[in-house]
Amino acid sequence: MQRRFPNPRDLAPLMNFKKPDLNAKRRRLTEALTIADLRAIAQRRTPKAAFDYTEGAAEAEISITRARQAFEDIEFHPAILRDVSHVDTGWDVLGKRVELPFGIAPTGFTRMMHAEGEVAGASAAAAAGIPFSLSTMGTTSVEDVAAAGGPNGRNWFQLYMWKDRERSMALVDRAAAAGFDTLLVTVDVPVAGARLRDKRNGFSIPPQLTAGTVINAIPRPEWWINFLTTEPLAFASLSKWSGTVGELLDTMFDPTVTYDDLRWIKQQWPGKLVVKGVQTVDDAKRLAALGVDGITLSNHGGRQLDRAPIPFHLLPEVVREVGKDTEVHLDTGIMSGADIVASVALGARFTLIGRAYLYGLMAGGRDGVDRAIGILGEQIARTMRLLGVTSLDELEPAHVTQLQRLVPRG
Repeated sequence: MQRRFPNPRDLAPLMNFKKPDLNAKRRRLTEALTIADLRAIAQRRTPKAAFDYTEGAAEAEISITRARQAFEDIEFHPAILRDVSHVDTGWDVLGKRVELPFGIAPTGFTRMMHAEGEVAGASAAAAAGIPFSLSTMGTTSVEDVAAAGGPNGRNWFQLYMWKDRERSMALVDRAAAAGFDTLLVTVDVPVAGARLRDKRNGFSIPPQLTAGTVINAIPRPEWWINFLTTEPLAFASLSKWSGTVGELLDTMFDPTVTYDDLRWIKQQWPGKLVVKGVQTVDDAKRLAALGVDGITLSNHGGRQLDRAPIPFHLLPEVVREVGKDTEVHLDTGIMSGADIVASVALGARFTLIGRAYLYGLMAGGRDGVDRAIGILGEQIARTMRLLGVTSLDELEPAHVTQLQRLVPRG
């Protein structure tokens, strides 16, 4: 083997150094390639109590662990030799076009995660052509969310029925007046779940400053500067609260809500009605008979009943029973575009992301939400191409096998 001194002209094409980006936020978001990467950034930049509120679930957190495992336990079946040079990742949901088959789920206390809060989420969703859902426990008014989305924004309002029905419906009326086109009625919260991380962290509104809180905040000055120099935290649904999160939820949630109440709400609301928190086939059938426009299979991100059913596992049977007449949506456990593609293949018309959105928000405000949406959109398009499909309509159950892990004993 003969050797020679390398010629600099030969080496030059092989040594293209990346131009440094002096914008730290842009650099870290660009380097985030997955939702897990955004989560890691969020954890570094957000105080523990706020991060754990997003990350945590009820009791032993078994429900959320199982939900995420269910998405890992799938097998895709790709077709080859298809022209996939162009893919369409959008279609109609509840009568209007969405550019991606997911939207931003309703999340509470959002400005506690990052000062930009729902404004970042609503504006990013509008730019991406997907819906944004405002929670009853949101920290931005319905009017400000509508303004953030602008004329291209599509906003949904999530309703918890309070014991004070008049106050609940006053919120609904404001949402209708602000142009929200869909009402998400959440039905899996007769009482608050046992969210042990929040109890251990003393998570409250306003935050309880302890020695541990201060020590944890020292390496996260940007969060505190933003929190202390912007509008005081307030809720879309009430002016202030000085107790713990659990006390607030137990005050607001109504354990007496029934199907009759849902029927009454349907009569009041002028737009589309979706019921969120469905966890059995029988309830899905009963809601379809009631004439709702959609149901969302969800166990509240594992934050209510631990060991609840896995929504992704319920999906095929629910679609078989009610999918011809009622749109079936899905949330809980979605952390990648492949999860979303698998859900659509098994019959979901739409999906919702909660934690995945909040990780982006905590990682970089509006820019972080844009990055989260971008990551999921890229993964959806790539997964579709690798499966050999060019539109969501081409996805079908034959593309996915749910592998079996948890099997009921006889």
